[in-house]
Amino acid sequence: MSELPDFHIVIPARYASQRFPQKLMADLGGKPVLQWVYELALKAGAQSVTVATDHEIIEKAALAFGAPVVMTRDDHENGTERLAEVAAKMGWKGDEIVVNVQGDEPFLPVKLIHSSVIALSQDEEAEMATVACVIDQVEDFFNPNVVKVVCDEKQRALYFSRAPMPWDRDGFANNVNRTGLLPADFPALRHIGLYVYRASLLARYADLPMSPLERWEKLEQLRFLHQGIKVQVALADGLPTHGVDTLDDLEKLRYQLSLA
Repeated sequence: MSELPDFHIVIPARYASQRFPQKLMADLGGKPVLQWVYELALKAGAQSVTVATDHEIIEKAALAFGAPVVMTRDDHENGTERLAEVAAKMGWKGDEIVVNVQGDEPFLPVKLIHSSVIALSQDEEAEMATVACVIDQVEDFFNPNVVKVVCDEKQRALYFSRAPMPWDRDGFANNVNRTGLLPADFPALRHIGLYVYRASLLARYADLPMSPLERWEKLEQLRFLHQGIKVQVALADGLPTHGVDTLDDLEKLRYQLSLA
């Protein structure tokens, strides 16, 4: 792997969640989910790791396990807005790299952080980066909850979609088999929601309007492509362990820990 440049990690941490309220404070192997995320972020070797929250309970818990905290506004619509506020408060320069590590991803592989940071640093024209892995299951390819991405020859994103893409015109022309394996050389990529930004892009984020594509697909990354912003895509070896979206997800992770 290439030399790792300097970067910052921000962990947006919302207390409320529609599907699983207070999930970041849920116990996982004797400590809160958020603490697992903070500790893995420390292992990544960032210049700084900051928890960004608008809730006193999150702040108190984070300070208790030693995490620096920046209190943010309570009207942010997404983690990117919270990241932008932190970058502004920290006074990070435009070319500095900021990684958004979700507070509900306790087992995110550190190597994904590194590969996405390196991908962005090596593409001078790109302003953000993300991660994708190969799709091999036909079922995943046709699943609208699995976001697909297609890239150009420089490994920059051309488009993200919930629809199956690219389309095998001849192979899918007749009856489509929705199970089994895709051809080994079929260029289907699954987007993994890890985002890395240059601070200069975060500073402009508030002025970027929602795009029509984003409104229909419900994918925030399309806002950037609509504005002509270049998004570099790092390739992962496989799909990382799923985060904590529901109580069932938490129970599965607890079970995995019990086997370790």
